[in-house]
Amino acid sequence: MAGILDGVDQRTQLAGHNRFELLLFKLAGKQRFGINVFKVQEVIQCPKLTQIPNSNAVVCGVAHLRGKTIPVMDLSMAIGMYPISQEANNYVIVTEYNRSTQGFMVGTVDRIINIGWSEVNAPPKGVGRENYLTAVTRFEDEMIEVIDVEKIMSEVMGASEEASEDALATNDAEANTNDHILIVDDSSVARGQVKRVLDQMGISSTLMEDGAEAWEHLQALQIDGVDIPSHYSMIISDVEMPQMDGYTLASKIKADPEMKGVYLVLHTSLSGVFNTSMVEKVGADEFIAKFKPDALAAAIQKRLQTVHQSNN
Repeated sequence: MAGILDGVDQRTQLAGHNRFELLLFKLAGKQRFGINVFKVQEVIQCPKLTQIPNSNAVVCGVAHLRGKTIPVMDLSMAIGMYPISQEANNYVIVTEYNRSTQGFMVGTVDRIINIGWSEVNAPPKGVGRENYLTAVTRFEDEMIEVIDVEKIMSEVMGASEEASEDALATNDAEANTNDHILIVDDSSVARGQVKRVLDQMGISSTLMEDGAEAWEHLQALQIDGVDIPSHYSMIISDVEMPQMDGYTLASKIKADPEMKGVYLVLHTSLSGVFNTSMVEKVGADEFIAKFKPDALAAAIQKRLQTVHQSNN
């Protein structure tokens, strides 16, 4: 696996062009799965793991890598399949999600493919693993299943799903009555997390499952004579989405003379350093790392204070 993640700078150029690269791998069977390369730090042969008493059954143990102790999860078990044999010559995909580092044990790692988000679709109904898939695509006449890692992280690691009382101390739910926020995310877990924070704050929301759906929705409103910047106090969009990614959605919105005034936040588990530069490139107003409910609530309150002041 040495060198599989070489050329990150070249891959960075794909962002903003509705393209990305997918690392393909297999679990306990023949089915190939995928994960966005930008979330992968490295791929290693499975090291010796230290068991953790009373841990979630999905957690195989912890690995000690370059001074860090990271949990390693059996990705097959995490999506409801048979466990990966501990006797096999397995690999660990080391990833960064939501500002934390963790490893996912897989059976074999295949290759990296370069594809367009337009070639990626929502998972078909009836797939047994549907609840753990965020998208599917085709490669070499085979369906590649893209796993909803955010759902796995939420179930295995657990996290606060709501903003704290301290974070909402200055929130004025009554003043938020007329505010409306558009949420765009292909993960049902992520959409639910953002909506819960908005509900806490007394803010109404509209939910969309990908950038293409959101763009069609905004265009339809525009045709009906709706002023988008006035209709939506802000748009909170994921980056990785089938059909149209968040970077492309942001670029389209900011390129439209009648929409560009809407406040757009990219809300993603991808690398913060990378997103800082991409926010500037595509014209988004802010980047917020997933999923930190207090940070999300603070960003929303800051934006709404500006909106309310301008309306007074």
